[in-house]
Amino acid sequence: MKFIHTADWHLGKIVHGISMIDDQRFILQELVQLIEVEQPDALVIAGDLYDRSVPPASAVNLLNETLFKINVELNVPVVAISGNHDSADRLAFGATWFRQNRFYLAGKMEQEMFCPVIEGVHFHCLPYAEPGVIRHLFKDDSVNTHHDAMKAVISRLSEKMDPDAVHVAVGHAFVAGGQTSDSERVLSVGGTGNVGAELFSPFHYTALGHLHNPRAIQHASVKYAGSLLKYSFSEAAHTKSVAIVEIDENKCVSVTNKALKPVRDMKVMTGFFDELMEAEASEDYIKVLLKDEGALIDPMAKLRRKFPNILHLEKLTAAPSSFEFASSTKKKQNNLELFKEFYEAMTGLAFSEEKKAYIASVLEEAKREERS
Repeated sequence: MKFIHTADWHLGKIVHGISMIDDQRFILQELVQLIEVEQPDALVIAGDLYDRSVPPASAVNLLNETLFKINVELNVPVVAISGNHDSADRLAFGATWFRQNRFYLAGKMEQEMFCPVIEGVHFHCLPYAEPGVIRHLFKDDSVNTHHDAMKAVISRLSEKMDPDAVHVAVGHAFVAGGQTSDSERVLSVGGTGNVGAELFSPFHYTALGHLHNPRAIQHASVKYAGSLLKYSFSEAAHTKSVAIVEIDENKCVSVTNKALKPVRDMKVMTGFFDELMEAEASEDYIKVLLKDEGALIDPMAKLRRKFPNILHLEKLTAAPSSFEFASSTKKKQNNLELFKEFYEAMTGLAFSEEKKAYIASVLEEAKREERS
């Protein structure tokens, strides 16, 4: 049995004020082409189909077009769950009749979750749910954290699992020890959002969503697909991909990550302004870190001629620290010593001999003008 594991589409995402819908349409077309080549037995989407609970019409239309192409035209079964960005109730609409065409959508957690079986593999859907929801659903006052909630759900599933079958979990959670990025919404504070990987031991493979790095954790059977696109510059070093999962007749699981190439990448460029202006032009989304110390006149507008999709620019200088002029020690310092201390405090840079000589000449010139 072969299926493709993906997650965190975040349709309708806006990054630095820019809508990503065209980029998302392009990357989903790449996914469709991969499905046509690989001909999997199923597509698994582990949550966060949308970026927010009330997505824009463009995002809804794109999801509708994509899933129709995959599920109806290509006749590939789809297993999908809601994530923490989705509205569980909205996503659950139509789920019961979608099953008639092998589109298995789990929007919200229920006491008895429907478990689709595809090519003999049991897919256990674990849509995102707050601990309070699980506590109320199962009338279990011991559920206070996400770990408690997942443990309660899986323990109930385990009681009814066929020991001779192959079992795959599809969930949306933060597994303890995972690597985060800036574009992921924090599930909770103080570690209560963490879920232990050991909870997924009853499953031959666990297809997770939420963390955007496909290598967020290193585990034999618990895997993140990662997001289809980079959604923050903290993800610039990620290689975005989907997981092609194959399970043989001996229940052995093999996973191959297949990278998808976006229409525009997301990169961080570091250098002096003049160096960057000499660099090769790029249509990618760019964050620029400037090494220049002095003032520059409208560098963003000039860099945008070379990099039309530059989204952020900042200088690589240390954060200014406080500087107190009024201490008795500073009153005894000469002007050059005061300027040296002020410069180093404000910029975090060394006051070189060259700078010292220049400022000394400026101070001397000022004294001459004052005397004259």
